[in-house]
Amino acid sequence: MSVSGGPDAGEHRIPGGLLEKLMAMVRPEFRADVLAFDADDPVFGSPACMVVGCGRPASSRGLCLGHEGRWRGGGRPPLEEFAATTAAEFTRSSLLHCRVPGCGYGVAAMNLCNRHARHWIKAGRPGIDGWVDALPPGLAGAGQGRECAVHGCPVWAQPEGTLCRVHQRAWARHGRPGIDEWLARSAGFRPGLPVHEQIDLRGLPPALKLELQYTLQRRRDDQTVKVRPREVRGTVGFLRKAKPGSLLDPGLDGTAVPAAHRGLLRYARRVLEDLAEGAGWDAEYPRDTWKLRRLGISGKGATVRFGDIPQPWLQDLARRWARWRLSTGVPGERVQAGIRAVTRLAVFLAGREITSLARVDRTLLEGYLADLHAEFAGRDIQGKQTGQLAAFLADIRRHGWDASLPPDAVLYPEDFPSAPKEGSALARHVAEHVMQQVEDGARLARWDNPAYRLITLVLVQCGLRISSALTLAFDCIARDSQGAPYLRYYNTKMKREALVPIDEELAAGICGQQERVTSRWPAGTPVLFPRPLRNITGQHTMTSGTYRDALYRWLERCDIRGELGEPVHLTPHQWRHTLGTRLINRDVPQHVVQKILDHDSPQMTAHYAKLSDKTVREHWERARKVGASGQPVQISPDGPLGDAAWTGQQLSRATQSLPNGYCQLPVVKTCPHSNACLTCPMFATTAEFLPQHRAQRQATLQIISAAEAAGHARVAEMNRQVAGNLDKIITALEDEEPGDKGAAASAH
Repeated sequence: MSVSGGPDAGEHRIPGGLLEKLMAMVRPEFRADVLAFDADDPVFGSPACMVVGCGRPASSRGLCLGHEGRWRGGGRPPLEEFAATTAAEFTRSSLLHCRVPGCGYGVAAMNLCNRHARHWIKAGRPGIDGWVDALPPGLAGAGQGRECAVHGCPVWAQPEGTLCRVHQRAWARHGRPGIDEWLARSAGFRPGLPVHEQIDLRGLPPALKLELQYTLQRRRDDQTVKVRPREVRGTVGFLRKAKPGSLLDPGLDGTAVPAAHRGLLRYARRVLEDLAEGAGWDAEYPRDTWKLRRLGISGKGATVRFGDIPQPWLQDLARRWARWRLSTGVPGERVQAGIRAVTRLAVFLAGREITSLARVDRTLLEGYLADLHAEFAGRDIQGKQTGQLAAFLADIRRHGWDASLPPDAVLYPEDFPSAPKEGSALARHVAEHVMQQVEDGARLARWDNPAYRLITLVLVQCGLRISSALTLAFDCIARDSQGAPYLRYYNTKMKREALVPIDEELAAGICGQQERVTSRWPAGTPVLFPRPLRNITGQHTMTSGTYRDALYRWLERCDIRGELGEPVHLTPHQWRHTLGTRLINRDVPQHVVQKILDHDSPQMTAHYAKLSDKTVREHWERARKVGASGQPVQISPDGPLGDAAWTGQQLSRATQSLPNGYCQLPVVKTCPHSNACLTCPMFATTAEFLPQHRAQRQATLQIISAAEAAGHARVAEMNRQVAGNLDKIITALEDEEPGDKGAAASAH
């Protein structure tokens, strides 16, 4: 009987060449009838039983099935206590046969066989030990029973059959086949490994068995999820009863399949289809639907569809465009968005019987734009469709894919829908009263995963896009010559590395995440935020959907509300706009904000007034800077940290300027040295501030004299340190060459 229920179900034809490919692909270790895996196998293995020295695979509660049964029978004591006081080895006879001396039948209840259990119940269920000791000889002995037909089994066969109680139940679970057949099947298991931890594929048709072997091999090679052998055994049992012709049988993709088996069977269909249809560009390019996994491309967009483009010539251009974009790293979802725009154009052309690209001129495009506007009426999708079509036509012309494209087949900036008038668009940053709730320490502590909390802090404090935050490298902290930390990340939109200043608190949080990742994946991972599930090796990056779902749960759990008391809905990208808005509101120069957010152009920073800080930076690099104790502050203008350090200096000047120098503390950090900059390790100054330093030194000496006269020893001591630092600063700055003072004076 087939699971699909149709007249031809069970006769599903296997794709041509699949069997030959399976024969070539399935490795010898997976070609066995019984598959047995070691406990340390990364996919099919299980952690060892927590009882020291047991070594058997653990099932639930960290115990093997045998020890779990003993734990339940012992009244469920604390697991740690049970594991520490229980013997690793079993005495098979004491566990399998009746505890009454001389009786070898299998146990039914209270470690008694059926016969003795009935007598014990009739006696009123007394204490077992006393009852056994008081048994009369006629009742204690049961005579010599027959050996179980399973070789090596120490338990007697049941009176009505040739198998002991345990093996008789196992035989019944396997459908009561012929005893000889079942005994032969039982003989194929690996000794010393429980049968339920071995996958018995016998009884399946050869072709179906080969497909399942390949499926299990791929699961092992992918190393994404753990698969328990006993779960596979259940699926094998289902297939024995359903008798499909192939794992590609349509009936195995429906609701007739029990939920416990759907995951493995869906995976089997996917990998078998990939094997049958082939992978790589040569196999995938002609298809109406590209499955990007077959091209080694992962990400949000799984497919690119061309089947709805009726014109062969336009479909071919769409394929070339999609292949080129994918090869340059454009995400699959954006490529599919472009093909959707081409598909809509194709439907428009088909309605007007346009049979070649040569007829797609400016006049026709104007008609198409009018049709597009009529359907979408200025909605956001109108602009997206227009932009994708403009890119499509431009790329055809640039690459010379079709020389018949008319010269006037061009879309101009004026063809795009009008942008909202200034001031009419809703602000995209998060209101400050909402940010106060988001940044509240008690609420941040309510994240159910510290990795999600850290991602939130990175987004809020550094303004990264979510794609850049989730792809942070494991070692993502860089430090300059002064030890100040920077976050090194890959700007996924601009396709380049970038740096942004961070504080020590955030750097410590990153170090904590590194420790957690290393604890779970001792072999190491390439990323700071590995995917929490389906990620045995730690090589897969967390997806934005995973974080977004966690964010929405956290917002609901913390009851974060807007100005009118409504529940707040936030997107990760809003925090990028929030950081930019905060910096602008703090009078940070817009070109500095552009560098912090790593915008590619001034236009990407809202209302940016084009400025150049090249001359200022040259003076800053030449000026000698000294710290609170007179030590030189060296920041190399060369190397990857040069731009980041300069950005940090500009940020400090704009937001934390002092009358006698600059604070090097990042803007997101609260100063722990309020009104004590001359004793602060983050203080820096130049020769341009010498007059202020001399005046402050004179005032400080007067404060010391007055404090000593009044007996205020503490005040005098505090100001002596300030005076000492001022002496060092003045001496260091006065030692500059005369030519440097002019540069220092103009470095601000």
